[in-house]
Amino acid sequence: MGLNTKLGGATIQMLEHVHEHIVSELQQSAKTDTVFVVTAVAFNLIVLGINWTVANSITSPYSRSVSGPIIFPILLAATVAANVFCVKALRAGKKTRASLLRGLIDMYQDNGVSKYYDPALVDVYSARYELFTYVIAVLALVALVVPTVERIMG
Repeated sequence: MGLNTKLGGATIQMLEHVHEHIVSELQQSAKTDTVFVVTAVAFNLIVLGINWTVANSITSPYSRSVSGPIIFPILLAATVAANVFCVKALRAGKKTRASLLRGLIDMYQDNGVSKYYDPALVDVYSARYELFTYVIAVLALVALVVPTVERIMG
């Protein structure tokens, strides 16, 4: 039936405005989450190389650096902190997306067009956020463990 025929023109315009706003917020949230994921992946790979190099230089018999033993734990702590912040940002993005999608679903149900949007997509998006978090966690773990093993065993 489309939009409820009892609604006035102003109400329809307001619904269109709210719909556009929610869709815009969803798009902005997706862009922000993408930036966090890409940044975390790049950061972890770069830090892996840096930490490994620092750890290797500490254990090298030819190293004259006295700063390496100080820098290494600082880099490890920075890696942990950056990844914790990224995961928190993704969790906030997940909550935001779920809230916005619930609002859209309610709007669609109220106006008789909910059959065109599958509410199961909320669960799909939630699963995607969990997978992003796992990827970031695994890369963070590698960025921490590999250089630490090099430091200890090297």
